[in-house]
Amino acid sequence: MPARDIFHDAVIHALQREEWKITHDPYLIYYELGKMYIDLGAEKILAAEKENNKIAVEIKSFIQTAAVSEFHTALGQFINYRTILKESEPDRTLYLAIPDDTYNSLFQTRFVQKIMMDYQLKLIIYQPTEEIIKKWIS
Repeated sequence: MPARDIFHDAVIHALQREEWKITHDPYLIYYELGKMYIDLGAEKILAAEKENNKIAVEIKSFIQTAAVSEFHTALGQFINYRTILKESEPDRTLYLAIPDDTYNSLFQTRFVQKIMMDYQLKLIIYQPTEEIIKKWIS
């Protein structure tokens, strides 16, 4: 099992506050070379549509001093996980969860904004101490 991110529980609590049910912790995916772990799987029943909305969430804290290096790792994981999910569970949407201070700094640079558009990153912006989701970017 992979090590948990420092803000793992904060993201779980934030999702639960928005009435998401955590279904996988971690979310195990298989591919031809073995297995990988996405941090979370969650579902939300949309009453009006009577269908499930399913997500997978890769949580990042960005507390390292080398934020660009951590971003490279997060981007690589996101691309790999999304590729496998498209094949194995196409109705589950992958999100990268990042702290609001990282979103307001690193993720506002032209470099990261261009990558977000080019690779269609979906983000959950969370506030770790309040354990709330500040913004969803699809």
